[in-house]
Amino acid sequence: MEVREPAPALRPFVSRYVGYRVEGFPPRLHRGLPSGSVTLILSLDQPVDIAAMPVRSERPRSLDALVAGLHAAPAMIAERGRSHGVQLELNPLGVRALLGLPAGELASTVVSLEDVLGRSGRELVDQFADARGWSERFAVLDQVLARRAADAAAPAATPLAWAWARLVATGGAADVRGLAATVGWSRRHLTDRFRRELGLPPKLAARVIRFQRSRELLASPGRPGLADIALACGYYDQAHLTRDWRELAGCSPTVWMAEELVGD
Repeated sequence: MEVREPAPALRPFVSRYVGYRVEGFPPRLHRGLPSGSVTLILSLDQPVDIAAMPVRSERPRSLDALVAGLHAAPAMIAERGRSHGVQLELNPLGVRALLGLPAGELASTVVSLEDVLGRSGRELVDQFADARGWSERFAVLDQVLARRAADAAAPAATPLAWAWARLVATGGAADVRGLAATVGWSRRHLTDRFRRELGLPPKLAARVIRFQRSRELLASPGRPGLADIALACGYYDQAHLTRDWRELAGCSPTVWMAEELVGD
C-alpha cells in the first residue's frame, strides 16, 4: 500500500489517497465497510466486481472507476486473486464542490465515475492508467482534481459542517440533540439537513463513525482486546460492539479479522 496526502489545495475535499496492490490470494468476497468518507476508486487491473450493493435490491455492477456514497451496510466485492488501484477518501461536505452533486445523492449506492463526471471522468481514468508508479499517479490525481476544485470554495463553516465535524472529532460520541441545540436548529431540521446533504441521518452517521473507529483499532499494530476497543469507542460493552458490527458489517469483529487481517 502507498498512502499519500493530496496537494494542499485539495485537502478540504480529499482526506488521502490509498494506492493498493493485492495478489496471490484465493478468490474471496471482500466487505466494503461503512465509513465516514465518500469513496472514489480507480482500478488499474480488472474492474471492481460488486457482487452485492449496500442496498441489496440494487443490481450488482462491475466498474473500473466508481464512487460510493455513505452507507450503513457493506458492499460485497468479489476478488479473484488480485486487485490493483487507488482509493480516494472524500470529505462528504466537499463532494458537492469536487463532483458537482451533494453526497446525499450518492448515499447507500455505488455508481460509475462517468455517471457522475461524464467525459472528464473517463479522461481521469485514462490519464491515471497511463501514469507509471505511485508518485506519478498521485500527481495526476492532484492535477485533475485541482482543476475541478479551482473555482470551488472549501466547505463552508455552516452549522451543518460544524455538526459533522463535531461528530467526527468525537468518534461519533456527540449527542445529536446537543448538536442541534448548539447550532440553533431543531433535531428534525438537523436530521433533514444531514439526510439531504450527506445521505444519512445524524444518529446513524454517528454509529458509522464509531464503527469506523473500532475497525481502525482492530487493524492497528498491537491491537487492543475487544472489550478495550468497545470501551475506547463508546460502546456499552463488547456485546454492544458485536451487535453493531453484525448490523453494519454483516459479521462479527472476529469473523472480519479472520477474513481481512491475513497473516496478522
